[in-house]
Amino acid sequence: MLLDEYGIKLVKIDLPFRLNHVNCFLAEGENGFQVIDTGLHNKSTVERWEQELEGKTVTDILITHYHPDHFGYAGGLQERTSARVTMSKIDAEAGFEAWQEHFLNGLNENYQLSGIPTDIATKMSANTREFVPLVTPYPKVDQYLEEGASIPIGKFEYEVIFTPGHSDGLVCFYNKEKNILLSTDHILARITPNISYWFHGDPNPLGTYFNSLAKIRELDVDLVIPSHGKPFHGASKRIDEIRAHHDERLGVLVDILKNGCTIYEAGEQLFKRKLSIHETRFAVGETLAHLEYLRYNEECQREIRGGKYWYTL
Repeated sequence: MLLDEYGIKLVKIDLPFRLNHVNCFLAEGENGFQVIDTGLHNKSTVERWEQELEGKTVTDILITHYHPDHFGYAGGLQERTSARVTMSKIDAEAGFEAWQEHFLNGLNENYQLSGIPTDIATKMSANTREFVPLVTPYPKVDQYLEEGASIPIGKFEYEVIFTPGHSDGLVCFYNKEKNILLSTDHILARITPNISYWFHGDPNPLGTYFNSLAKIRELDVDLVIPSHGKPFHGASKRIDEIRAHHDERLGVLVDILKNGCTIYEAGEQLFKRKLSIHETRFAVGETLAHLEYLRYNEECQREIRGGKYWYTL
């Protein structure tokens, strides 16, 4: 789908994962171009942006959230263009913390609490560390996005809408006139966004995500432009499908918890296909987010047994 009528160009950036791309965007403003999200800081991303931005002046880089495929090249691109970087304060702080040594050193304790076997936990920690060069240098954040603020993107003005869940400070951009939403990773067409908890930040991200879905559903958005996959029509229908998916997963978890289990054991039963180490990190985080949602709703209990969290009904 061409987005020319909105003054937006979708720039597809390759990713070295099963989810093999991220949709970034380029929009022309009064004094130059805006880049919305950047991809990872690696050779292919740098070359892609050099090709896309040849002969163009970049004035602004908007980052929707701090995850590496969106935030990673922000600092590198800022160095090359001297553009202003704008993102939410919550996710700016998360981005500056998530790959610091003290944070990385705390992973093993979290993995032990999750009941992850030592060999797998070691590989997961190493996998996380591998992202450091893919997210540095860090950008200088010149301005923070505020809920309800109006921001020009291409030919139209968009309202900044905070939709935490996938990350604590994730934002979407909504234009009421055209009933169009740049949904970033909040709503995707064919897959459900990863909602994870890793012992920091919002303690109940799935509950927060449900609230954010309800917030967007009230707008009854027509055209959704996501950060993975193709643009699609009908946000409300897709929101209902995503909510039904999570409700089904929660029901499966309740059955799993009848005999009690660790986080890792629950994840093995939820995600039955073979996973890479990178995917295992996401699976464990998502399992924990669902377990904590049940616990906050008093549908399960948690205790520590043998140095591991143990969940039971």
